Amino acid sequence: MAVKGGTPVRKTLLPYGKQSIDDDDVDAVVAVLRSDWMTTGPKVTEFEEAFAARVGSKYAVSFSSGTSALHGAAFAAGLGPGDEAITTPLTFAATANCVLYQGARPVFADIQRDSMNIDPEAIGRRIGSKTRAILPVDFAGHPADLTPILELAEKYGLLVIEDACHALGAEYRGQKTGSIAHMTVFSFHPVKHVATGEGGMVTTNNPEHAETLRRFRNHGISSDARQRQTAGQWHYEMVMLGFNYRLTDIACALGISQLNKLDPNLARRREIAARYSIAFRQIPGIISPSVRPDVSPAWHLYPIRIDLTEYDADRGEIFRALRAENIGVNVHYIPVHLHPYYRDQFGYKSGDYPVAETTYEQLISLPMFHGMSDQDIEDVITAVTKVSAHLIRDRKRSLADSK
Repeated sequence: MAVKGGTPVRKTLLPYGKQSIDDDDVDAVVAVLRSDWMTTGPKVTEFEEAFAARVGSKYAVSFSSGTSALHGAAFAAGLGPGDEAITTPLTFAATANCVLYQGARPVFADIQRDSMNIDPEAIGRRIGSKTRAILPVDFAGHPADLTPILELAEKYGLLVIEDACHALGAEYRGQKTGSIAHMTVFSFHPVKHVATGEGGMVTTNNPEHAETLRRFRNHGISSDARQRQTAGQWHYEMVMLGFNYRLTDIACALGISQLNKLDPNLARRREIAARYSIAFRQIPGIISPSVRPDVSPAWHLYPIRIDLTEYDADRGEIFRALRAENIGVNVHYIPVHLHPYYRDQFGYKSGDYPVAETTYEQLISLPMFHGMSDQDIEDVITAVTKVSAHLIRDRKRSLADSK
């Protein structure tokens, strides 16, 4: 292994995720730079309308990031002090933080072992008199089990905010992600399926939610600059306390160009996932992601789980060995309740959510992005095979020597 002085599989690091930008993307951005509008202009509306059409929702409202989009959705849901919202511990901190931004309290429910998504039965056990919303996460691009979650929401009068920042292009029971929940949030970070640098979107079929989201992202003002210019008037009114969470025309032009390539990007990610899964069936101790029969994942991540009983190494050693082979593995995510802030503020501790914690201790995310070459894919498979073979062989040798 390279970590022990051998020759690495690759000469240069292959990152776990990376944007793909071509000349069409560059030309789209340059055209905006040469236009009259750099922000709050026609490209914002064009991107929103194209995005809504793509996911099958009535409305799409753009934001400056996936995090600000989550905040907007939490605001539109009416979350406030004294309220609670239920989400998964196995997510990026922003999913829970958006609840805190509203003065409400995030409550966690454990995950399913196979999909690694929030468990609807665990949600049901956490619903109380203060619960106002449920925030399922489509972990790695595999849609959460939305039907029972929406049934719980209907039963208890709750709103469902789907964090689909990993799942643009995914489908759940024949429906497109973005058209199912009361509000659905997407991210356009560079490692996502569509990249605008930073950026986010909330989709909804509710016109009141859409209008609230538009005002919230624009300081709580009831009109934007382009609307006032078109109407030939200057007057505006602030009707709520909002933020400057607007996405620029520059970013939206890039988003439109990227959205036009979503289908081939998804196809490539699914091809990569299929090649990984076939290869890793032959490797003891490597558990590929499960796919439920009623979903079509978008494959933002390819998170393998390591059965450490097969190895003479812990997850950290395997991680470092793969990095030494120049495979840019990562880990998604440290469970939110184990971060120091959540421990200190809410008293969470290890053992509170055992399925999420056990899963986290096994996880390693392999490179997954649509710009990967066939050689990149083979390098990942070769490195995982190489590291696994060495560590398994070392373990068996140690067992034999001990006898």
